[in-house]
Amino acid sequence: MRGVVVTGLGLASSQGEGRAAHAALLGGAPPVLDEARLAPFPIHPLPALPLDAAIPRREFRQMEAWQRLGVYGAGLAIADAGATPRVAEMDLVVAAGGGERDTALDTQILAARPGQVERHRMLMDGLRPTLFLAQLSNLLAGSISIVHGVARSSRTLMGEEIAGAEALRVAAQRIAAGRSALALTGGALSSDRPELLLLYGLGGQLARAPWRPLPARRGLALGAGAAFLVLEPEGAARPLARLAQVLTDQGAPEGRRARLAALLERTGAGPEAMLLSTASGAPEATQDELAVLPRAPDLFAADLLGHLVEAAFPMGVALGALAIAEGRARQVLVTGCGQWRGEAVALLEAP
Repeated sequence: MRGVVVTGLGLASSQGEGRAAHAALLGGAPPVLDEARLAPFPIHPLPALPLDAAIPRREFRQMEAWQRLGVYGAGLAIADAGATPRVAEMDLVVAAGGGERDTALDTQILAARPGQVERHRMLMDGLRPTLFLAQLSNLLAGSISIVHGVARSSRTLMGEEIAGAEALRVAAQRIAAGRSALALTGGALSSDRPELLLLYGLGGQLARAPWRPLPARRGLALGAGAAFLVLEPEGAARPLARLAQVLTDQGAPEGRRARLAALLERTGAGPEAMLLSTASGAPEATQDELAVLPRAPDLFAADLLGHLVEAAFPMGVALGALAIAEGRARQVLVTGCGQWRGEAVALLEAP
């Protein structure tokens, strides 16, 4: 099996874009919050970014906000790795959620509280045809391929937080096994989505203002961001960090602590490793994660950038790689538990 290294990072979030903006977080830069726009739920909003300058107008008009952000982040990663001349050799593994919903129609259905048959009729009559296309999660991967010319295999995984971890694991395993020589992996999320607040709010999973940092905060504070990583075999010209391990598991919530403990034991991380948690803030999952860790995390990614769901674990690993590239750590252990299910750990080392 070959070693795997991270050679490019494509980061966009409430902090801005690129390595420098996110390296500032490692030095103590405060989070960017908006507690008014979707009150009483705090979010980490996206600043104005030149998305339209990086994406052809025809493609731009067909994308939703999270897709535009993902395509933009993917382009940043390709450029950061110096891989633009090699995109024809690049494999793609994307973590994606469902498309954005028709908020007006959802409001009508919630107000009417129809039965199953009537609800189905309202959906069929009310949804515009283009929205069905927007719901296709693999459109993000397709748009990345079209806009940036990524031409080899393409995979899309769904499943909230665990999808992002699995996308990274699959990409790394293919590099290690010699089935891929260049891979792009990651995901994106837009926090300014009322239907996401409805979904997580109905489940009692959202934090309310005033915002508090983890572990004092109980609930999710959603973020807007994209996190993409370029992976190559060890020996690549410009490695930022070595991706030594990516391990995942999932099952019933009752076994979450035991499964995460088993993953941590397999990493072989040293006691000096920086601990970077991608805990969402969901009360039970976050408590389980913290109970298993050997000590309190040095950083909570969700405090810095908000919870990014599918992009949460790739963002955590990207921040870990950035910490190593900036000389702030020799080894970083990244952990995470999905707010519903799924556990993941990654170990990064200096190349």
